[in-house]
Amino acid sequence: MTQMDYKYSLLGSTVEDYRKRPLLLQVDETPMNLFAILEVKRDLPRRWSTLGCFRKIRVYSFLFGLAVTFLIMASYILTGDKKGLLLTPSPYHFSSLVSPGPLAFNLSSVKDYVHIKMVVKSITSKVEFRSSRQLPELKALVKSEPHMFSAIPRKFLPGVKNPCWYEEYTGNITSDPYRTNLYGRYSRRFRTVFQHLRSTFHEHLLHRNRKLYRMRCLPYFYIIGQPKCGTTDLYDRLKLHPDIKFTTFKEPHWWTRKRFGIIRLSEGFHDRYPVEDYLDLFDQAAYQIQGNLTANTSGSIQPNIIIGEASASTMWDNNAWVYFYDNTTKGEPPFLIQDFIHALQPDARFIVMLRDPVERLYSDYLYFGSANKSAEDFHEKVSESLQLFEGCLTEFTMRSCVYNTTVNNAMPVRLQVGLYIVYLMDWLTVFSREQILVLRLEDHASNRKYTMHQVFEFLNLGPLTKEIESEITRSPASNTRRPADKNLGPMLSITKDILRDFYMPFNEKLAKVLQNDSFLWENNSKL
Repeated sequence: MTQMDYKYSLLGSTVEDYRKRPLLLQVDETPMNLFAILEVKRDLPRRWSTLGCFRKIRVYSFLFGLAVTFLIMASYILTGDKKGLLLTPSPYHFSSLVSPGPLAFNLSSVKDYVHIKMVVKSITSKVEFRSSRQLPELKALVKSEPHMFSAIPRKFLPGVKNPCWYEEYTGNITSDPYRTNLYGRYSRRFRTVFQHLRSTFHEHLLHRNRKLYRMRCLPYFYIIGQPKCGTTDLYDRLKLHPDIKFTTFKEPHWWTRKRFGIIRLSEGFHDRYPVEDYLDLFDQAAYQIQGNLTANTSGSIQPNIIIGEASASTMWDNNAWVYFYDNTTKGEPPFLIQDFIHALQPDARFIVMLRDPVERLYSDYLYFGSANKSAEDFHEKVSESLQLFEGCLTEFTMRSCVYNTTVNNAMPVRLQVGLYIVYLMDWLTVFSREQILVLRLEDHASNRKYTMHQVFEFLNLGPLTKEIESEITRSPASNTRRPADKNLGPMLSITKDILRDFYMPFNEKLAKVLQNDSFLWENNSKL
């Protein structure tokens, strides 16, 4: 199992399939999205003068160059070489690629405000929620990720709360078991942890019938979302619980990004991280679980340690699907992250922390935004994003647009992350309501003790001493807004009104599904 001879590759596809996928061009070392180019071109003013002839020649030359670039890139993609295929950049580095052109919003113009309100009205008129989706068959999941399913067994160790198993170790007893781990290659913190783990690795190998075995574990629970909703604070508090263990840092992003070879969105594809690299992250906790098993030889006491994972992209980020799975589902992903997790861990538990999506979006912009941030800039980016989303809805379903990689990467702010109900309903197609705990950041901020007790009960954890409970609940909040961002002040009132209208139908459906009107966020204080 330790010999990483399994090679992932981009799925081969016909030319027609690639026409359905977002195509990324590269000009002067800068990745460009064809959808964005078309948007800019469409908005260019058509002014002709006496020099019209020369301008026509320049336009035709540009179009010819663009066509040549398109053909070269298309043929390059069809060769299957993933190393040069660049992903669309982070939405917060897209300002040079998607321009509002001559129709940029003038905040002092009532006409522009009325126009964007009409855009929102058009979007909300197309909002519809399906009661179910077509679930993929297990054999289709296995076919798409054969190595992952061969590495993880269908059953786990009995008498152990956390999902663990013993895997035969066939590597050289003197070799470094973490030498090829890609997390160690790109993370200094993991290299430090692996140095410690490799020094004790052989001590934890189990000898049975002249064979060596190592304990492997998956997380018992996942904090799956959403970004800028308090997941870091929840993670930091749960780390203080004596029975909960996490990886070295909060977000491995394996399910959503690393298993596809995405390290940073602006860098394109790297080698895909095999599942063994992900499992290595839980070795430290596995050693403790194994130690408890060895100590409890009578079997009367079950090891209580559980492992958590807190990648806030797990709930919503399926952006890689379009590059790796055949597009045969009318613009919607044939597989979602939860389909794979459910196939491997049908009993897994999930924690979701949400906040007012309007405030979440502004916090997201302030945290991930680059230079020249302002309330006015945020308003313009919101307006651009709403127009892109509306444009998608003219051709595709609402759910298709939520999962549309091209649109998601083109939007200057991540509007789609706040459409909580779309993602939650998809998770509920494979996991029961009892397996998903949904919390509000507003409640957590006002009464941490109450929300932490909800989490402890949900994870079936035993009682704590008063000292430990006090330490967990009274610690200062983590990952709060930076002073420089606080100085920028709140968003503009007109921006807030626009976003309230946009998110309203999604919040109403969320409150109905959860049977809790607090998820309407009607009377909400800023966090």
